[in-house]
Amino acid sequence: MHHPRPGRRFAFAVDLGTDQVVGYRLDAARGQLEPLAAPAFTAQPGAGPRHLAFHPNGRWAYLANELTSTVTALRYEALAGTFAEINTLSALPADFTAPNTAADIHVAPNGRFVYSSNRGHNSIAVFGVAPGNGHLTLLQTVSSQGQTPRNFALSPNGRLLLVANQNSNSIVTYFVDPQTGLLTATGNATSVPKPVCLRVVPDFLVR
Repeated sequence: MHHPRPGRRFAFAVDLGTDQVVGYRLDAARGQLEPLAAPAFTAQPGAGPRHLAFHPNGRWAYLANELTSTVTALRYEALAGTFAEINTLSALPADFTAPNTAADIHVAPNGRFVYSSNRGHNSIAVFGVAPGNGHLTLLQTVSSQGQTPRNFALSPNGRLLLVANQNSNSIVTYFVDPQTGLLTATGNATSVPKPVCLRVVPDFLVR
């Protein structure tokens, strides 16, 4: 998946097979992407990076590593189009040892929290973002109330989170506490066959 950088000078592709974030310079005049000479970031061997999400301030980004079920906080080097690691945390409880793969990742609109989904543990992990340096702290893992939460989405105001449980054919909603970022199930679920992608129309929910 490509991830345009805030400012539109670079775009990034996450390569699970090589454990790299690959960078491209945007050539607006020719409408082309020019590969950078070196990877923008190299994750730990076997991490399997899957998705990248930028912080609203454009200085940090967060990488979901599918194969190790971790999230890496990154500092963005805007001039070079590269990233440096801030810290990496597991998205799972310490006592969980069964198979799991990380799936989706999003940053809250207010930039204070990061959310990622776990397939296997079937949960959403909630991380706090340190305001000074983007450092992550795991705050919560909450059941997705279904199987295989492949994708999820936040409402534009950041007060609702919607989870697509692929293998239990459901979309489940959660209230987001604006102060703590913690999730509470609303009790509402919608039956949808094999949901794998969610997008919230900006005008659909009250901002």
